[in-house]
Amino acid sequence: MTRRFLFLTGSTRPDGNTELLARRAADQLPADVERRWIDLARHPLPEFEDLRHDSDHTRPTEGNARLLLDATLAATDIVIASPLYWYTLSTPVKRYLDHWSGWLRTPGLDFKATLAGRTLWGVTALAHEEREVADPLIGALNNSAAYMGMRFGGVLLGNGSKPGDVLKDTAALAHAKTFFDGEAPLARYPYETHETHPTGDTQGARTGRDTPGTHGTRDTQGMAAAR
Repeated sequence: MTRRFLFLTGSTRPDGNTELLARRAADQLPADVERRWIDLARHPLPEFEDLRHDSDHTRPTEGNARLLLDATLAATDIVIASPLYWYTLSTPVKRYLDHWSGWLRTPGLDFKATLAGRTLWGVTALAHEEREVADPLIGALNNSAAYMGMRFGGVLLGNGSKPGDVLKDTAALAHAKTFFDGEAPLARYPYETHETHPTGDTQGARTGRDTPGTHGTRDTQGMAAAR
């Protein structure tokens, strides 16, 4: 299958550090690899409504929900580019992943079977120099991939708070050059393996559960995050 990358940016400001780092990594992809970028803040989804005990979800036929569902199903590689907001995923990204729960329960969609074996990646910028503070974000993506039977390519981490800061992180820029190289392993939950990568992401194989879990220095405005 021809690789088709879907880059989903989740910052609340345009051209933030996370997107800059993601674009540096995307620049290294072969010319024949399709790349599509969607800004989740500019294509907002409605608040997710959990209908699993009341009725089935229906496939969206218009608006941003249809746009994002169709783009997700078409992608072989999904890249979540979320800045670290309060040590986890940004609100636009979390809302997008919440909608996966509805798409999983949409009759005839086969959402989980379609995504199984495809690859989830992450990119984030953080203000802390201690990268362990990004573990909750990494865990959320890894565990989501494990539930879906997807591969997980890990998370590309960069340091930055002010606009453009990440371009001074030479280690992150060097990692971006090879981040998408090779085939990522199937994702595992942390309790299935003790092998971890230096970024803190856990690698491995899928499990067969029926339901998913509920799932720097501080900046001057009090948000322990980076954009």
